[in-house]
Amino acid sequence: MGWYALLLFIPTFCSVAIFHSVGPPQVHTWAFVLQMSWQTLCHLGLHYREHYLQGVPCVRYQAAMHKLTIALSSLMLQTQKVTSLALDIHEGKVTMAAEWGNGRETPLQVLPLCSYLLFFPALLGGPLCSYRRFQVQIQGSCTSCPTPPLRVAGQKCLRALALHLLRTAVRSCMAPLARMTDCTGFGCVYVMWRSALLFRLAYYSQWVLDEALLSAAGFGLELGHTSGAEAACSDLSDADIWTLETTNRIALFTRTWNRSTSRWLRRLVFQRSPAQPLLATFAFSAWWHGFHPGQVFGFLCWAAMVEADYRIHPLLRSLVKSWHTKVLYQALTWVQTQLIIAYIMAAVEMRSFSALWLLGASYNSLFPLLYSVSLLWLVMRAKEKCI
Repeated sequence: MGWYALLLFIPTFCSVAIFHSVGPPQVHTWAFVLQMSWQTLCHLGLHYREHYLQGVPCVRYQAAMHKLTIALSSLMLQTQKVTSLALDIHEGKVTMAAEWGNGRETPLQVLPLCSYLLFFPALLGGPLCSYRRFQVQIQGSCTSCPTPPLRVAGQKCLRALALHLLRTAVRSCMAPLARMTDCTGFGCVYVMWRSALLFRLAYYSQWVLDEALLSAAGFGLELGHTSGAEAACSDLSDADIWTLETTNRIALFTRTWNRSTSRWLRRLVFQRSPAQPLLATFAFSAWWHGFHPGQVFGFLCWAAMVEADYRIHPLLRSLVKSWHTKVLYQALTWVQTQLIIAYIMAAVEMRSFSALWLLGASYNSLFPLLYSVSLLWLVMRAKEKCI
């Protein structure tokens, strides 16, 4: 990564200084402002390179952009760690005293904090591991786990390989994403759906590979709420593929997609927002991801779709009277969920206003528009009942 590693080292040392110098009531605010300010500056630098230097026909420039993208991805995951640890300190779950050694109440050493914030297997792709979980693993509390880490890592690598082969087979049978510019009418719906399928398969294989790397390092297990070795050996996974591909609820898909990040956003933003927590969570997610036009539009659309999902499904379930209507309800809502998620993923992956306009002007917009109109109708209906 070269000198781009400074993008990680600088906020790490600044965060450690904050953890040592700021009290628990203010530590979360200071850590959040520092980390997100630094990450935003780095994202702005990436935007500048993408939009103003994109015509540079230099191999070294392309290699530098690749390194910068990797560094920013790691920085985003480090932001999760910094803010999560700051919240643990703020809530009293982690104290500024060493929890190993001779047990004396000494200030938390710099080395354990730096080791946690710069733990490279987690920075390569996650999932998020708490500082307490990191300490437990460092102390070797999971030596009694029944399944050897390398065996778990090997199984996950085989799953990742199978997902990669499936994605290759799907891609070979389908036209590339660029063909989206050539489609017309409802043909664009099929192109959007298959493109989103390729995106999802890429995410699934990457998540499973990340879990395999953590498992090989002995960190593929998460401390649960039970006691003893059983708690320390509960599985940690970001990819519940079966639920993601079979659910007919956008809200359930949202909670399951990239689970550790969803839990982090819920704790950091949703549970702490005084008003409109759902909108605030998705707006912050767009900021955290880089604030590209497609990300802003996609995440705000996602927030509206989740809110509509919460309101529409209770009404639809009240209309289900027989198993025939239940099957019809499950099938139609599953198709609607698949198409809306495909629309959101297509929007989030777009980096230009022209591509975003092309998506918005296509027939693909009919599906989120249907949910949006239904949401407005249900909100107006609820207000009329309150009068």
